[in-house]
Amino acid sequence: MTYHFRGYETAPLPMAARPEGRREPNGPYPRLFKRLLDIILVIVAAPAVLAVILPAALAIALQHGSPFYVQERVGRGGRIFRMWKLRTMVPDADARLERHLADNPAARAEWDEYQKLHDDPRVTPLGALLRRSSIDELPQLWNVLKGDMSIVGPRPFMPSQRSLYPGEEYYRMAPGLTGMWQVSLRNESSFAQRAQFDRLYFHNLSLRTDLALMLRTVGVLLRPTGG
Repeated sequence: MTYHFRGYETAPLPMAARPEGRREPNGPYPRLFKRLLDIILVIVAAPAVLAVILPAALAIALQHGSPFYVQERVGRGGRIFRMWKLRTMVPDADARLERHLADNPAARAEWDEYQKLHDDPRVTPLGALLRRSSIDELPQLWNVLKGDMSIVGPRPFMPSQRSLYPGEEYYRMAPGLTGMWQVSLRNESSFAQRAQFDRLYFHNLSLRTDLALMLRTVGVLLRPTGG
């Protein structure tokens, strides 16, 4: 199967070579202006974002206690950082996942390929709503402001997933709140396919690409699928 973004075919890309005809990111945008754009966008969006996060956090706190969930992820250069999200799972999520995978071979196979489950027993009803609208991701704007992440970039993965991720392009970028994977296949892509999107993004990193992905993100949020 072939996937497209702005005319580029992503599925046929070789996993061990730079995409033919693509360039290394250079110029002032990747080195300076991308970070400046991140800061400006976070500051401008802060009032509206807080107006959404605060009532959602209150609703979560009334049901499950702590409204925020912090998880270690791999950032630029392989550095580990703490990524913030609104809590969407039950408090004993890790133990429940292990029990579910042990009792369901089909779920284990799905997890091994995608590192996700379509029918995830850990997700609460409120959490499912927050995921479909991507509201649970909004606290990551704090990570963007700190410089751990960027508005646009590869999806941050967990330290335990390092061995599943081929190539080096990911480690040369700040992970993103949104990106090619997030606005393309999303839950329908395998973990390995995510790396292809990240490689394609790296070799086409520009202001034009980032603005296009931001616009596509708005479209995805208007027809939420979450996950």
